Amino acid sequence: MRTEGIAVVHGMRELWERTAHLFTGARSEVSCAADQYANWVRLVSPARRSPAGVRVRKLYHAGLMLDPGFSDYARRMASLGAQVRVPTREMGETILIDGRVAILAGGSDAGTPTFSVITVPEVVHGVSGLFESAWVGATPLAAWDATSAELRAIAPRVLEVLAAGAKDETAARTVGLSVRTYRRRVAELMAALGAETRFQAGVRARELGLI
Repeated sequence: MRTEGIAVVHGMRELWERTAHLFTGARSEVSCAADQYANWVRLVSPARRSPAGVRVRKLYHAGLMLDPGFSDYARRMASLGAQVRVPTREMGETILIDGRVAILAGGSDAGTPTFSVITVPEVVHGVSGLFESAWVGATPLAAWDATSAELRAIAPRVLEVLAAGAKDETAARTVGLSVRTYRRRVAELMAALGAETRFQAGVRARELGLI
């Protein structure tokens, strides 16, 4: 579906077919915010998609970074020249190209994800402003790694016992922590996942494939 300045596409394959020329033709900057879709962020791999000299910025939500495989991917992107930060809040899947095109993830159509490719200047400007605000408040990857190493190492075990519904005393013994430390780790994981309750944390962890 297309209206003036907005095209809706269905699925990752169609999205890439419709937008590949935008990535390869980027002149100054490609920015990406990702909360959930692993395939989505691979669209903007600087090694394959962006010409030399193009600035690449990536915001990867803390929940994604709890996945060892994904955090390794983020470091690989950084080693290839991308600037990577971890934001404190979700922004939604977003890609900005040269400040003139915005690509936003929408809902799904019969299980197929949909995306809006937007070239309306006023809308692109607004999305760019949201990205810049999130970028300024986000933590650089190196700093995130330094402060979250212990949490990332224990996250799989804590999430598993949390999902099992075990009482805190039992869960703490299972993962080898004191009850006080276990509860602190649960609170930290809830914050990283953007969850207000333990139930929401479990749902979010399943969505991200962490459990």
